[in-house]
Amino acid sequence: MAEKIVQTAGRDALGDFAPEFAHYNDDILFGENWNNQDIDVKTRCMLTVTAIMAQGLVGDALKHHIMNAKNHGVTQKEMAALITHVAFYAGWPKAWAVFNLAKEVYGEGGEA
Repeated sequence: MAEKIVQTAGRDALGDFAPEFAHYNDDILFGENWNNQDIDVKTRCMLTVTAIMAQGLVGDALKHHIMNAKNHGVTQKEMAALITHVAFYAGWPKAWAVFNLAKEVYGEGGEA
C-alpha cells in the first residue's frame, strides 16, 4: 500500500480565517481524494498539472504540483511531453509559461 498523503496547508494558511475551506482542502481533497487508490499517485500528479495548466494558473500552486509530480516519479522527459501535448488543447502561451516553471523545478539541464 502506498504511503498516505497528508496535507496541512489549508489549516496552516486558513485554519483560523476559513476553517471549513481548510477542512475541505486538507481532509477531503488531499485526505480522501489524493489517497484514493483507483488512480496511482504519479498519474494523479500528471492529471493535476494538466488541469491547472489548462486553466492558465501558472503560479505557486502549479509549481508545487510540478514539484509533487517530480517527487512521485514524473521524469523531466515525461513532464516536457505532458506540457507539449496539453499545449495543443489548452494553448501555446500557457505551455510557455508552464515550461518556465518546469525548468525551475527540474533544473535547466533536465533531471536535476
